[in-house]
Amino acid sequence: MRLFVAGDIIGKPGRRALRYMLKQYRQVVDLVIVNVENAAGGFGITKKVYEELKSMGVDLMTSGNHIWDNKEVFGFIDEVDDLLRPANYPDGVPGRGYGIFEKSGVKFVLINLMGRSLLDSNLDNPFKTFDRIYQEVSKETNIILVDFHAETTSEKWAFGIYADGRASLVYGTHTHVPTADQIVLKHGTGYITDVGMSGCWYSAIGMKPKEAIERFLTGIPQKYQVEEQEDVVFNGILVEIDPFTGKTTSIERLQRYIKREELLGVL
Repeated sequence: MRLFVAGDIIGKPGRRALRYMLKQYRQVVDLVIVNVENAAGGFGITKKVYEELKSMGVDLMTSGNHIWDNKEVFGFIDEVDDLLRPANYPDGVPGRGYGIFEKSGVKFVLINLMGRSLLDSNLDNPFKTFDRIYQEVSKETNIILVDFHAETTSEKWAFGIYADGRASLVYGTHTHVPTADQIVLKHGTGYITDVGMSGCWYSAIGMKPKEAIERFLTGIPQKYQVEEQEDVVFNGILVEIDPFTGKTTSIERLQRYIKREELLGVL
């Protein structure tokens, strides 16, 4: 089972980079998973952007702390089963945090979790949430994928080791900065601390740098806007999982810097 996984997609530049890459990879992978919490103008997701991503060939979408930024999401997140929000939100929150899916005859689970260190201490414990979900879904399949949306590398690494041998893949999102620590852990779990973002690379993690610099200089909150005038970068991972054992057999980073002129006609 071959997976194509993309981290945080930042606005239109990120969506263009994703479409550009999927033209090359969609036919040679079994499953495409994308984190979409910044996909619509850098903040949240809309129904139009959701449909655009589906038209590209995206199978499943995960998210994180920005999933609620665009209020339009409340109108459709309960209507679709392929858009997840973190599973450790309290009971009663719209949407779903995990699901059992099937692709090319192979049943698998995708779980979306969010860390609490320096992010949101109001959420349920993601480690214990994983335990609860694992107890339920491991009866159905041994292929379990986890998007762990978290701020600190220590929390991500600790979770990776905690889930090693139970999850097939644990990949981090949220920081927008790719890490070079992709590895198959001791008990067969594929792991990377952060997949990275897709969007304009000469930016403040996808946003126009002027406002971010002003915030660091003055401490005064700023209104951020997606950078759209620079060349883009795509960051993702390619993962192979043995469908019989549920173990990762290979994980590699996929990074591509793309000139703006190469994206002419894309979207």
